[in-house]
Amino acid sequence: MLVVQKYGGTSVGSIERIKEVAKRIAKRKKVGDDLVVVVSAMSGETNKLAELASQFSLNPNRREMDLLLSSGERVTSALLAIALSDMGYESIALSGRQAGIVTDGKHTKAKIEHIYTQAMKEKLKQGKIVVVAGFQGITHVGEVSTLGRGGSDLSAVAIAGALKADICEIYTDVDGIYTTDPRIEPKAKKLKEISYDEMLELASLGAKVLQARSVELAKKLNVNLVTRSSFNEDEGTYILKEEDIMEKALVSGIAIDKNQARVTLRGVSDKPGIAAEIFRKLSQEDVNVDMIIQNVGVDGSTNLGFTIPQNELEITDKAMRDIGASQSVEFDKNVVKVSVVGVGMKSHSGVACTAFDTLADENINIEMISTSEIKVSMIISEKYGELAVRALHDAYKLDN
Repeated sequence: MLVVQKYGGTSVGSIERIKEVAKRIAKRKKVGDDLVVVVSAMSGETNKLAELASQFSLNPNRREMDLLLSSGERVTSALLAIALSDMGYESIALSGRQAGIVTDGKHTKAKIEHIYTQAMKEKLKQGKIVVVAGFQGITHVGEVSTLGRGGSDLSAVAIAGALKADICEIYTDVDGIYTTDPRIEPKAKKLKEISYDEMLELASLGAKVLQARSVELAKKLNVNLVTRSSFNEDEGTYILKEEDIMEKALVSGIAIDKNQARVTLRGVSDKPGIAAEIFRKLSQEDVNVDMIIQNVGVDGSTNLGFTIPQNELEITDKAMRDIGASQSVEFDKNVVKVSVVGVGMKSHSGVACTAFDTLADENINIEMISTSEIKVSMIISEKYGELAVRALHDAYKLDN
C-alpha cells in the first residue's frame, strides 16, 4: 500500500518528538507499506523566522520571505530522514523543488500547478522512505515559493493525488474531527467519518484541524483522507465522498470563527455598478469577503454590509479610501461567526428554525445570516459566541 503521511509542527516540535514520529513511520514500513512523509517546520520555527525578518523590515520582500520561511520545513525533513536512517530504514529528504512541486509565481500565497513525480517514484522503487519538506515548491522560473497557511497539508494532499496513494494521513496534536471545539463544549464527540463538503464548510468556518484548501483539493483529486493524532494510536476521522457515508447525520458539527469583522457602508448610491465597483476593488486587494447584505434603497441611497477576516481590516480600510467611500464606512471587530453544518440538511426542513429559536431562547441577537445546502451561518456579538456554540450543540443533541 502506498501511504502519504503528513506531520504538523507540534508533532515534530522537538528532537524527542521527531524520534517518536520516526518510530511510528518505521512501524508502518515494517508491515510493507511504501511511504512518502510530508513535514511542517518544528513548532514555532516559522514564527521565529518571520520575527527575524521583522527586525530588518516591516514589509519584507515576498521573494526573500519565501526563501527564508521555506528553510524551516527543510530542516525538519533532513532531521527526520537522518533519524530514520540511523534506525536502519533507508530514507531520503527532498525539498519541494526536489520533489517536483511546481507552483505559480505568487510568492507567500502560491498555488500548486503540477507535481512531477519521477523523483519520488524512483526513490520509492529503491525501497526508501521519502521525506518531503511541506509548504513549498518552485515556480516555473526556478524561484522558491511557499503555499501560505496550512501549506503542508496542501503539499501532502497534492502529492497523494499525484502518486495515486491509497490513503493520505494527516497527523496533528488532536485525534480527529469533533462535533465542535472540545475546549468550548466538553461534551463534543469525535466523528468517525465526515463528507468532503461538510469538512470543507467546517474548515472554512473556523475549524482548525484541516485547512480548507487541502480539503477542497482532496475532494477534487478523490484522495482518501484521514486525520488523527501523532501522540496516540486512537482511530481518527475519515473524510469521504458523501455517497460513501453510511449514515448521514442531520447536523455534523458547530463551528465558530472568531477572526471576523463586520464592515458597513452607509449612504451608498443605490444605482447599478456601485456594488461591482466596491467588491472589484476588494478582490484586487485579495480581501476575502464572506457574507453580504444590502438594504432596500431609500431616497437614492442604501446601506451595504459585509464580513471579512479581522486581519484584512487595514487593507479594506485603504481600499475604501481609494474609491472614496471612507467617510461612510464603519468597522466592528466585536463579532463572531457561528455555523451549523450537516449534509442531512439537504433532505430535512427546520434546521435553520431550530438555530434561530435556540439563539432567541438565549437572548442572542443575530446580525447577519448566510445559508447553503449544508450550512447555516450567523454573525453575532463576540461576547455570546461560546454560549451560542454550547446552546446549538445541545439543541441538535450532538453529544449523542
